[in-house]
Amino acid sequence: MQLGLRFHDTRNLPFDERVAEVAAQGFSCGHLALAKVFPKEISTADEALTPGFANYVRKTFARHNVDCAVLGCYLNLANPNPATLAQITHRYMANIRFAAALGAGVVGTETGAPNESYTYCPESHTEEALQIFIENLRPVVEYAEKMGVIMAIEPVFKHIVCNPERTRKVLDAIDSPNLQIIFDPVNLLDISNIGRADELFAEAIDTFGDEVAVMHLKDYRVQDNRLVACGAGSGEMNYDRIMKFMKTKKPYIYATLENTTPENAVQCREFLEKEYAKA
Repeated sequence: MQLGLRFHDTRNLPFDERVAEVAAQGFSCGHLALAKVFPKEISTADEALTPGFANYVRKTFARHNVDCAVLGCYLNLANPNPATLAQITHRYMANIRFAAALGAGVVGTETGAPNESYTYCPESHTEEALQIFIENLRPVVEYAEKMGVIMAIEPVFKHIVCNPERTRKVLDAIDSPNLQIIFDPVNLLDISNIGRADELFAEAIDTFGDEVAVMHLKDYRVQDNRLVACGAGSGEMNYDRIMKFMKTKKPYIYATLENTTPENAVQCREFLEKEYAKA
């Protein structure tokens, strides 16, 4: 596996120094959300995502021997406002073009909610919401095909694509090799299903394991009757099945850490390396 960090979890440094620090901490890749990393004085609006900007980022990564595993574009493709949805679709296409010039592993996204606030509601888990998401995702994936870019969706319990079965439905409906999965095992969990965690991980691997392009790795603990995400090795997560999957089926996969801090990132990396060695 190739371990990395979300760049917005690193110290607030100029971009070149952020990448240098990621490399110095022993990571070989990263998850880049442009607006969260570049200062406000540097535009990351759609019209600013030029080939020149992409090549500046690409050269900076290359100088420190770090890959861009994920270009994050986490917007709501189920937004019911037509004007806002058009802007969101345009934003995805701008990021796809940018990713093509940058050489990013995937453009990553979650799967939204059928409201303008992008917040969980019971309607998120309806068949209607799933079909809305599929239809709005379709033109984005078609554009990714034209640009030779992989679009990767990330299943999350509180979003529309909330479980392995619905993930499979999206993959089958779109039916494109340019649509793949970011697999974050903890994101499939909720206080209501935590007792089935290992069973859910096995189901996910069986259901969409072939299409997993990138892993996200973090931990969790139960606190005040709710799940709280935390850095790898600091919670209750059993990594055995996930590490075996990665080691046997996806040996060189990008695996970016979540919920780290600059102070614990190395500790989390070392914990995961030990878990991987045991698998």
